[in-house]
Formats: sequence, C-alpha cells, structure tokens
Amino acid sequence: MPHRSILIQAVIKALLSVIVLGVLIFLPAGTFRFPNGWLFLITLYALMTVTMIYLIKKDPELLRKRLQLKERQKQQKSLMKFTAVFFLLAYTLPGFDYRFGWSQVPLWLVILAVIVMILGYALFIEVMRENSYASRIIEIQEGQKLIDTGLYGIIRHPMYAAALLIYLASPFVLGSYYMIIPILLLPVILVIRIQNEEKLLLNELPGYEAYRKKVRYRLIPGIW
Repeated sequence: MPHRSILIQAVIKALLSVIVLGVLIFLPAGTFRFPNGWLFLITLYALMTVTMIYLIKKDPELLRKRLQLKERQKQQKSLMKFTAVFFLLAYTLPGFDYRFGWSQVPLWLVILAVIVMILGYALFIEVMRENSYASRIIEIQEGQKLIDTGLYGIIRHPMYAAALLIYLASPFVLGSYYMIIPILLLPVILVIRIQNEEKLLLNELPGYEAYRKKVRYRLIPGIW
C-alpha cells in the first residue's frame, strides 16, 4: 500500500476518533465552552499527529498494521466489545461533571496530567521504534522476532504501560475526578488482554519462554 494511501487512512481514522470523543465530551456538557474538553482534544490530536508523522517517515508498514482494528481471537473480540462500553461511560462523565460542577481539579494537576499524556505518547513512539511488530491486534506476524532490548528489557508489555499512562491522565486533563471511577477498570482490562496475549506468545513466538523468565514484570516494574 502506497505511503500516501496509508497516511490518508490514518488521518481519517484519527479525525473520526477525535470527532467521536468530541461528541461524547461536549454533548453531556451541553456547551462547547468546556475548556478542559478542548485542552484534552487538542493535546490528543497533536500527539496523534506527531505519532503519525513519525511512523509515515520511519515505519509506514507499522502504521498500516496499526490501522487494523479487527481482532481475530474470540476472547479478544468479546473484550473489545466490553472495552467500547467502558469508553462510552468513561468519556461521557467529564461533560456531566462540568455541567453540574461536581469536580474542582486545580490547574497544576491539569498541567501535570497533560505532561503525563505527553510522556505516555513518547513511550508509545519509543516502543514502536524498538518493535516494528507492535500492531494493534493480538497476532503473531510472519517472520516476527522476539524483542528484548530497550523498554522490553524492563517490562514485557511497554506498549500497554504507555497506554495506561495516557488513560490514567485523562480524567485530570478533562477536570473530572468522577471519571477516575470507570478508568480504574482499565488495568483489569489490560491484565485480561495481556494474559491472553502471553498464551499466544508462549505457543507461537520462539524464545518467549526464556524471555519471560529473564524479564519478570509484565506491565509495572516491581509490581506486576
């Protein structure tokens, strides 16, 4: 697939995701005058754009892989349906929170959360720099090799660690303490996904058993 076509698809999907998030955020707020909502969307789209530019220049094939969203495993399909409901709940709460004035998140915490989001995307890009097999769906690709350097020498699933940083920062960027409640389900979702993924890696990726013994922690160093 030509690079231009991949980039167009990526931009369209990014725009659609931001539009959907915008509806989820601003509709419950009942107004477009929701500063934290705009801060979140602008920060998110800027970071997504930087990531797309990096991939189209350095690894367009990986960008193509990451545009594929359809899971092949039955358990993962069910998990993704549940995750979709989770996102709907999580990202509608900040709008209601703003409308009814439930939370008062201080500016310093909002700024700190934006920095954490940026750090999460920086880790995300570093993972993709190290691992050109980091597709969005769980699969073993043709010719896939085990990666055990860089961040993969610290934890086995740094991509999910980066995602965890981004999503845990979201409630504070959006100015909603109440959003933390559904977001706390995310680590549970990730644990289920990682456990399922590791079964596949153990069965189909050469060297993964030895790597698992060498790098003990899956997601958070010293914890799990």
